[in-house]
Amino acid sequence: MQGRFRGLFAAAALAALALGAPARAGEDCGHGPEGFSQWLAAFKGVAARDGVSAASFEAALGGTSYDSSVGAHDRGVVRLGSNFESFSAAHVTPGIVARGKSLMAKNAATLQAIEQRFGVPGAILVAIWGLETSFGGDNGAYPTFAALATLAWDCRRADRFRAELIDALTLVEKGVWPNPKALRGAWAGEIGQTQLMPSAVMMYATTPDGAGTPDIIHNSGDALASTAAFLAAHGWKRGEPWNEGQPNFPAILEWNAAPIYAKTIALFADRLAGR
Repeated sequence: MQGRFRGLFAAAALAALALGAPARAGEDCGHGPEGFSQWLAAFKGVAARDGVSAASFEAALGGTSYDSSVGAHDRGVVRLGSNFESFSAAHVTPGIVARGKSLMAKNAATLQAIEQRFGVPGAILVAIWGLETSFGGDNGAYPTFAALATLAWDCRRADRFRAELIDALTLVEKGVWPNPKALRGAWAGEIGQTQLMPSAVMMYATTPDGAGTPDIIHNSGDALASTAAFLAAHGWKRGEPWNEGQPNFPAILEWNAAPIYAKTIALFADRLAGR
């Protein structure tokens, strides 16, 4: 899925989770650029208390400004349609299925190793890979830290994105992302070939065999293994089916809580599996 679509559905799911949550008050958050710079300067102290050095903070967020395009995307999610048939028909085309099958064959040994380790079939992983970033062809063009900071300032889900921003800064502090200003991804902060949030990178980033340092941005095997680790941790049941109403559909909903998107993943995986 190209980053713009992934971000829309991710934000729609997050918005649903946020319904009923109290709005943050006063100057602690905002709905536009006014006050952003002052908040970001104060947030440096918050990050320091979480172990982020001033050097890492500056490397990631120095000179960062509010990204109005991110805010516009965030507020546009409520206008999404909900027609599964038209959405899936547009994104699970014969061409993309054929390409997915070709990549499954090319990466068969890697996918087999991942399935042996985590129990998640290659068809599911390749379906997610294809829908999220066109198999790594479009990981997104938004500066990751500017996007996260913009959403962390916004009153709608400030707490949620401030936690993600701290996790992203921690990854910089640990040397996982040595050049943070060069990071690009979806407008809602997801990065890599399957679009993981920073918190998920911290918890689930891995390689197919668990050895070495994972690179979910440039290494497709690492991205697919990390996706499998996420699904396994969220209840994936080895050997069970994955369509709506079946044992593994809830795990797909943990990946993305929008039913239209989860059903499209399942459909794509069916096609890749020859069903």
